[in-house]
Formats: sequence, C-alpha cells, structure tokens
Amino acid sequence: MRKIDLISAARVESLHFAWVFRVVRLGVTLLLGLVTCAAFGAEMELTVPAPAWVLPLNDAGSNPPDRFDFSANSGSPEVRKNYVIPAIEIVGFEAMLNLVNRHDRSGDYKSNLSSIRRNLSSSWGVDRDPFRTNQLGHPYAGAMYHTFARSSGLNYWESLAYTFAGSALWEIAGEVTPPSCNDQINTGIGGTFLGEALFRLSNLMLEQGGDNPSLLREIGAAAISPATGFNRLVFRNRLDSIFASRNPAYYSKLELGFNSTSNSNQGNSTTQFKRNEALVDFSIDYGLPGKPGYSYTRPFDYFNLQATLSSANGFESLMTRGLLLGKDYEAGANYRGIFGLYGSYDYMAPQIFRVSSTALSIGTTAEFRLSESVALQGTGLLGIGYAAVGSTHPNASELEYHYGLAPQALFALRAIFGENASLDLTARDYFVSRVAADNRGGRDNIIRLDASLTMRVNRRHAVSIKHLGNRRDASFPEQGGVTQSRGTIGIFYTYLGQDGFGKVDWH
Repeated sequence: MRKIDLISAARVESLHFAWVFRVVRLGVTLLLGLVTCAAFGAEMELTVPAPAWVLPLNDAGSNPPDRFDFSANSGSPEVRKNYVIPAIEIVGFEAMLNLVNRHDRSGDYKSNLSSIRRNLSSSWGVDRDPFRTNQLGHPYAGAMYHTFARSSGLNYWESLAYTFAGSALWEIAGEVTPPSCNDQINTGIGGTFLGEALFRLSNLMLEQGGDNPSLLREIGAAAISPATGFNRLVFRNRLDSIFASRNPAYYSKLELGFNSTSNSNQGNSTTQFKRNEALVDFSIDYGLPGKPGYSYTRPFDYFNLQATLSSANGFESLMTRGLLLGKDYEAGANYRGIFGLYGSYDYMAPQIFRVSSTALSIGTTAEFRLSESVALQGTGLLGIGYAAVGSTHPNASELEYHYGLAPQALFALRAIFGENASLDLTARDYFVSRVAADNRGGRDNIIRLDASLTMRVNRRHAVSIKHLGNRRDASFPEQGGVTQSRGTIGIFYTYLGQDGFGKVDWH
C-alpha cells in the first residue's frame, strides 16, 4: 500500500511539473514569436545602415535614437544577415556531438528514427545527467548555438530563437531518453545569456585591434567565442564584420592568486575537500552607465561577467547578467543609472555543494558620485529563476541534486577611491523552492558573500585581498535539515583592464 501511495504521489508530482513546464514553454514560445515578428518588422533590409564607429566615439550622434534596437549589429559596416548558415552549423554541430557521444556506454545517444518518433510524442520531464553536464555543458552548448547565429549577422532575439530551436532539436533527436525541460531552459535560455556576453567580449577584443586585428587578437577572440572565430575564418568577407560596441565604458580585471579556507562545514558532502587552492579570476562590467552618447537600445549593452578557475575543482564559478530591455536615467548632477529587465546565468561550486540558476530579474545599475574622486557603483536585482542545487559527492553521486523555481536577489557595490583603490562587496541569495521541483522535492537557501579590496601598485598592476563566504541551508523529507558552509580568504595579483577602477566620466 505504501508503495502504491509513493507511485501515485510521484505521478501527481510529475503531472504537476509537466503542467507548469507547458505553461512556461507556451509563454516563452509566444514571447519568441512576438519578438521575432518585431525583429523582422523593424529590420526588413538585409544590410545594416551606415557605420556608427566611423564617427567620433564620444559624439552623441554616433548612436541611434533612444529606442530599443532590433537590428542585427547596428553601427557595423554592411553587416549581412544569413539565416541559412547558422541553421546548418547548429545541426552539424549537434550531429558531430551525437557521433562522439555514441561511444558512451549508457547508450543514451544512440538515437534513431524510432527514438525520434517516440520523443516527439513523449512528455517533457527532468533528466538525471551529471550536474556539470546539465548546468555547465548545456549552457555552453547553447552559447555555441547563439554565437553561430550572432556571428552570422542575426540580432539577439533572432539568435535566441535559433538557440531555443537548436536545444529542442537536440532533446528530440540527439538523445534516446525523453526530452527534458531543465536542459531546454539551461541550453535554450541560459545559453543565450552566456553566449551574448562571450560574443560581445570576443568582438571587443577584435574591435580594439583596429580595422585589421592582429593574429593574436583573432586567436584570443576565437578562444572566447569559438563559433565567432569559425565564421570569421571560414566565411571571411561574408561574415567577418566586427560588431560595433559603440565604445562602452567598462571595468575589467584579471586576478591570479591563492585561497585558504578560514572556516568550513561540509554537512552531507563526501567529496575530498581541499583547504587551499590556486585561483584565476576574470571579471568585467561592460557598458557602465553615465557615458555621454552611449545608449541601451540592444540587449546586453550592459552586462557583467565573472569566471573563476580553481585548482581544486575546475570551474569554481561562471556568472553573467545583462540588461535585456531597459533605459538609462539620471538624477541631478551626480547620479546616473539604467533600469530594466535583466537575464542571468549563474554556476557556482564552492567544493562542498553546487548551485546553478537561469533567471529573469528586475533591477538597476547605477553610479553615484560622492566627490570628484570618490564614487559608488552598484547593481540591485530581484527576480525568479529555475535552479539546481545539491551536495558534492564523488563518482556516481554526481547525480544527487534537485531542481525548483528559485526567487533570488543580488546586491553588488563598488566604492572607488580615486585612482588608488576600490572596495567591492557582492551578496547573492537563492531560495530554491518546491514549486516545479522534481520528485525529490526539498528546498534550499543559498547565500554567497564576496568582499574584495584592490590597491593599485603601479599603473595597471594591483594587489587584491579577497574574502568569499558560501552557505547552504537545506531541508528534505528523507534527510531533514542540512547545513553547509565555507569561508575563504586569499591574496591576488591583479591586472587591471585599463588605468582606472571603472569610474565613468560623464562631465
């Protein structure tokens, strides 16, 4: 009798989840349809008008009118859209990936016409691939789809449609297992948030090399966005135009150093914990508000990206957030900001647990000038995501994690003290609920606090002292309460992207 009750409960939970996903999928499909129609309506020509970057970079007239811009690469010289090439590339990429994965012993990738027909009529559920495969591999695959389309001249929204369709194609034809909604969200949506940031960074590297970027810049740009590099190499004059950034104000830094654990509580994690680790961290704030002549008419005209590599577990974190729809504003002589809808993709693995989220948030990014030399820059976001979280365990226990809708918040603040130092504080909170959860249920609250003091030594060379705290409080029907935490402190050599800490000169 108990077994029958459990089976019935699992079926009810599965039906509830499937219903929620159908509603979400319908809403996303309608949104994509409306956006794509608007994009085609706003951009009937296959070429983009005159280059904005040939005008003076600080000239306000170099930007288009203050409206949302659906064009492909507005401001780039004669960028031609090609809708066929990215479609072929995405299908070809998935075909090669499937051929490679067919050697997997599980047999999950030996798809055929029978499995495709079965998947077309199957209900979408939640799969049980390893955490890194679902939460890191799938978003990166989505980023590849997105950048295949972006580097073929398509705008963000058109590229999102290609990414979403490419993800659905893989779920139906690339795997034998039933299609999974968690992969569709991670690849089809999270992949575009990651892909757009990588596309922008790749083109920024090329753009700073002038009309004929050096071979080193071409290699660096291809490493950041392989699909962009592939299209520039293979199609040359057809798809080698550089996306016009419109000269954004940005702040970037590369850090190399060591972390030591100051306190830890592993909870139910059984992984081999490493107290000390070497780290490489890169972060950038692109399109900081306040620069004269710079407007936010395209998705990700403002974005933040941070990636951290660890000697302990590979990717410690990969996080990006960007303004999808919004507008700049000002208040008085000392305050400039932007407000709107942000999209974000986060992946964090502080050894003892992992959490990842794809989310939409409402919020603002702004700078407040306290004096001529002291400024405050900050971002505040409040939104909802679809998140995965779980403890770390070796080998097969990589599968032990669960999903759920996750209300989340972010607060980031940077205090800039002239050209000498900056203090960065970032707080993140994720509440992974039981709503739209898989059969395990459970709920989690994850808090991540990051504090960093950076002091200039000479020009772009600086030293940073960082503290990072992670805490997870979880509750499960079969386990009860679980608490995990880890705090670290480290020292880093820091190379600044430019002579400054990101203070925007709007005078």
